[in-house]
Amino acid sequence: MPILPPMKTQTLAALAALSAAAAAAALPAAASAQTGRQTGDETGSMSERTTAERTTLTPPDAEQRPHEFTHHGITVEDPYAWLRDASYPTVDDQDVLAYLKAENAYFEAVMAPHQGLIDTLFAELKARVKEDDASVPQKDGDYEYWWAFDEGSQYRKWYRRPAGGGKTVTILDEPALAANAEYFRLGGLEVSPDGKLLAYAVDDDGSERFTLRVKNLETGEVLDDTIENWRYGLVWAADSNSFLYTDADENWRSKVVLHHVLGTPQSADKEIYREADEEFGVGIGRSQSRDFAILSTGTNTTSEVRLLPTSDFSAEPVLISAREEDREYDVDVRGDQLFIRVNDTHPNFRIVTAPVAAPSEWTELIPGSDANYLRGLTSFENVIAVEERVEGLDQVRLIDPATGSARYVEFPEASYTAGLGNNPEYRADTLRLSYQSMVTPDTVFDYDLANGSLQTLKVAEIPSGYDPDDYATERLSITARDGTEVPVSIVYKKGFPKDGSRPLHLYAYGAYGYAVPPGFAASRLSLLDRGYAFAIAHIRGGDDLGYQWYLDGKLKKRTNTFNDFVDVGRGLVQAGYTSEGRIAASGGSAGGELMGAVVNQAPDLFGAVAAHVPFVDVLNTMLDASLPLTPGEWQEWGNPIDSQADFELLRSYSPYDQVGAHAYPPLLVTAGLNDPRVTYWEPAKWVAKLRDVKTDDNVLLLKTNMGAGHGGKSGRFDSLYEKAEEIAFFLTQNGNPADGE
Repeated sequence: MPILPPMKTQTLAALAALSAAAAAAALPAAASAQTGRQTGDETGSMSERTTAERTTLTPPDAEQRPHEFTHHGITVEDPYAWLRDASYPTVDDQDVLAYLKAENAYFEAVMAPHQGLIDTLFAELKARVKEDDASVPQKDGDYEYWWAFDEGSQYRKWYRRPAGGGKTVTILDEPALAANAEYFRLGGLEVSPDGKLLAYAVDDDGSERFTLRVKNLETGEVLDDTIENWRYGLVWAADSNSFLYTDADENWRSKVVLHHVLGTPQSADKEIYREADEEFGVGIGRSQSRDFAILSTGTNTTSEVRLLPTSDFSAEPVLISAREEDREYDVDVRGDQLFIRVNDTHPNFRIVTAPVAAPSEWTELIPGSDANYLRGLTSFENVIAVEERVEGLDQVRLIDPATGSARYVEFPEASYTAGLGNNPEYRADTLRLSYQSMVTPDTVFDYDLANGSLQTLKVAEIPSGYDPDDYATERLSITARDGTEVPVSIVYKKGFPKDGSRPLHLYAYGAYGYAVPPGFAASRLSLLDRGYAFAIAHIRGGDDLGYQWYLDGKLKKRTNTFNDFVDVGRGLVQAGYTSEGRIAASGGSAGGELMGAVVNQAPDLFGAVAAHVPFVDVLNTMLDASLPLTPGEWQEWGNPIDSQADFELLRSYSPYDQVGAHAYPPLLVTAGLNDPRVTYWEPAKWVAKLRDVKTDDNVLLLKTNMGAGHGGKSGRFDSLYEKAEEIAFFLTQNGNPADGE
């Protein structure tokens, strides 16, 4: 199951999220020379290796232990169930650890002959990274804030200076916090309203159970206040003496909003709200005006919102509208007026307003529309910004709250992805926007509300050199088997022949209404420059063409997602972009489930597949209500505990359950031992079963990060190294046109 982002807040925390997103786009996957790996011989032969090295080239053979269960009168055998450690989330079963370590040793041995290629690719990827990169400073109150990397550093430092000019101060030093840590992730940071305190949260093992601390920015002292098991979201009180937060319970679920008063122990924190429904989770954010904390409860299909004034956390939270099944809404506040985005009358949402004093009295501002998918809104003091998608293309609509007049921001290319960037202040004379396309690197604009002009503040630099004129991008439409037109974004180096002679990398996600934007990634250049095309299939299950596009890829319509991906691949073959067996495919989390399903359905279409932290043991996971995300996921996948129809549907496509005795393409599978979203045993069980059942001799690799979680390694160069490994896998298994393959 995928990473579900925390509620959007336009604060320094939003800057952290945006910088992380930018890093992910620029560095989609990293590692440094400090990985401990030595440069190897690209063509080293078996005869040159030691006996121990030859032993590691024998694939591990996981033991089968009889295990079965019966549900709805259906008996399912699961001989690899033992790979789930009974002590989880502690993993100390020696048989389990031995198997995972054996798979890691096998991965290292198989990849060792390609070490030279991996090192070359890593050098290319690293050379495209501006090592001393920095964000564009943004004013928030009395200060300007930004982050920057020191040259060679894996992690950022965070800075501020007085808005009118003055001394630059380091407010948070990630490299110092990450020193001697195998894994480090900053989960968020938030400066108090008076500018004197900084709350920040750190995860040191990938479990996403963060420890939150508070730093005095005037003295540099870290206070005794410590919040364990923090899980995304923090709102300071207006007086800066306390804050609201959510934590993770023993099942890694956020059920409670808590109020912490500085100088008191966590055990004294007061409950503000507790959610009783096991399928609902709780999140918090704040209004753009900072007058209200926004308490949101919900599932993937239903939501409920309460407001609490930041001036008085002891007040009773005000319910906006009681939950109704399959109705989602979110709220922002401008003065005494609410702006509510809701999908009650149309799946693409509408926007209504209501008085803060009478939140149930709704007046429609923007009606629902088949053409305009309303994705979000931010109510500034002087403008209402609505983020939309029209025919799959991002748009930003600006509404004058005094006159009701509206206009759209005009962007420079015909195909792109764009949206609001970091805009922390309530009054906005300019809007910070983020922008990129398949050929344009991540760009930061300021949009002048007075004259409508775009000022370019930053374009992500590619130090090793990049000329967008060397590449071409297209937007295609491919007909799926049920007649639905599926959009595809594709990029390649100019001169790419469309005669079926070249390989292609096809990527998709296809779940939770998350659209993969047609954006830029510097890492792709290593494939494009070697003769590959890169394509994004905008398949159902995402919300690329509106909310209905998402609904058409979930629950009973889930198989549309898999069929779309296969049909896009076949359509690209028919159009001459590649040929059967020359497609390298990849996806992660729910996108890893996609990979598992499509190699069961159409294995001959693919030349190599990378499935990262793949959600492949779908039936077992959805049957286990004790797992962290399961109850909240039934609205996405179905509830096989209560419904036999859901049980049979999930079993019919669950990649682990549908592994068959046929040939599979070469597979690279990754896992994280501490992953709370897709538990490590899902990919481990899948690989074990594939090894036993598949009929081919193609490479099958499982790499488990023993000290990380869902996102893989944490440092920007460590994750780049893992991307280099994936690209090397594709080039060696699916062909390298640069070498005449």
